[in-house]
Amino acid sequence: MSGTLKHIELTGQPIGFAELLLIGKAEASISANPDGLARVAAARAILESTIAHGTPVYGATTGVGAMKDVAWTNEEIDIFNLGLVRAHHFGTGEPFACSVVRNAMAIRVNTALTGYVGCSTELVQAYLDLLHADVIPVVRRTGSIGCADIGLMGQIGAVLTGVGEAIYKGKRLPAVQAFAEAGIAPARMAPRDSLASLSVNAVSFAAAAGATRTAAGAIRTLLATGLTAAGAMGASRDPWIAVTHVGTAREAMIGQWLCNASEGWDWPEATHVQDPLSLRMIAQVFGSVFESVLTAGHKVLAATGRSDDNPVIAEGRVLTSGGSLPLDVTVLLESASLTMAHAARNAFNRCVLLGNGQRRDLPVNLVPPGAIATGFGPIIKLAGEIFSRVLSMTNPVSAQSLVVAGGMEDEAAFLPLVIERFERQVQALKRLAALEALLAAQAMDIHGDQPGGAVKLVYDAVRRHAAFYTVDRPLSAEVEAIEEELASEAFLTELIDISPIHAIDGFFALGNFEHRY
Repeated sequence: MSGTLKHIELTGQPIGFAELLLIGKAEASISANPDGLARVAAARAILESTIAHGTPVYGATTGVGAMKDVAWTNEEIDIFNLGLVRAHHFGTGEPFACSVVRNAMAIRVNTALTGYVGCSTELVQAYLDLLHADVIPVVRRTGSIGCADIGLMGQIGAVLTGVGEAIYKGKRLPAVQAFAEAGIAPARMAPRDSLASLSVNAVSFAAAAGATRTAAGAIRTLLATGLTAAGAMGASRDPWIAVTHVGTAREAMIGQWLCNASEGWDWPEATHVQDPLSLRMIAQVFGSVFESVLTAGHKVLAATGRSDDNPVIAEGRVLTSGGSLPLDVTVLLESASLTMAHAARNAFNRCVLLGNGQRRDLPVNLVPPGAIATGFGPIIKLAGEIFSRVLSMTNPVSAQSLVVAGGMEDEAAFLPLVIERFERQVQALKRLAALEALLAAQAMDIHGDQPGGAVKLVYDAVRRHAAFYTVDRPLSAEVEAIEEELASEAFLTELIDISPIHAIDGFFALGNFEHRY
């Protein structure tokens, strides 16, 4: 961990993006609120009393799924609980980033502090010990149908018992070795603790939080490249003024930003009575995109402060629950995924307008007068491919039929898959922003524009990596370099400093948020 740590006390209330960012970066010391621990202990007492009275408790004294009717004796319970968590270490593929796993463990602690879980305080402490020592379980990301992250959380739970793999001081080690080097001991899985370490969606919620925050940043940049393209084509700003009066609150917010961010330099005169929709309706498109991403973000944060366990402790009893189906988060993320395609189409359409020779007397393919070149025509096809790629991932998957566990598990949300596809869409949008910026910079230089503010920031980023185009040349490396800079935290921070959108930047903790924390 870094030398200067912020202190974050988990209370069972939802965790904010700023806190998740600090936890994920290992820049926070984490503790559990005493009142929350008291709730954990109270729920545990109810669970232990229920077991003592001989009442079967799902996943504590009985098997799970198709084995729910198998009861374990007192002598078998410890073996069962240890085996249960290890049996669910079945994820495969590339691992999640350590930041996601840190946040997943913090979310699991936080939701336990609500007092509905019935796990032991020792389990809570075991998660905190991993976070304090920065021993981060390796969690392979393929292994959950989105009805509790059993194949994902199981990898964390298995590490708690000393098996599996973990990252410690930058090295990927067997869990037992990481524990030894960190000076901590494996945990014992008491009845209910094993299922409590499996049957939640904490990894998905952590990944969803990261994905929505990254999306907000990427859309902020794409909005800036859209403004740059609009300036290069001499778009009328009247529709942006109009939307501040007659649009939705979110559309008006974007319209106001477009107006403010385009001031301070000699904006080219409008060249047409009415512009194409991809220019005229930037505020409507991005207003809807931000509305969707914000809604999903709020829902994800709410999930960090509620128990999605099965069973739960409520009204003094152990109650079976269906809370492990994260359908609300999933459906809202699928909705946000659809808006990513609208953002991609909006940017692609502007790329086409920049190169088709119909705007502001710009030459076809942005080939300067007198130059012998093919120009940017071929690369506009790349923009089309990226748009199609984003669009192809909008087909919803959450309603697919699936029946497993002997028919006991016949509902699923597929949240991890939805998140993974959403992340791929956002990554594609970053490249599309680079293409739009490259084309817009060429158009500006053809007319000798001198942009200012956010547009100058985009223009300068392009020109650091790509010269004015006069002779045909390979563009692949240039596009990738522009993409990398536009997608960087440094660029986003400077963009926000120059031209903020407080409702977005503050909520998602974008830019230099730490001075506000």
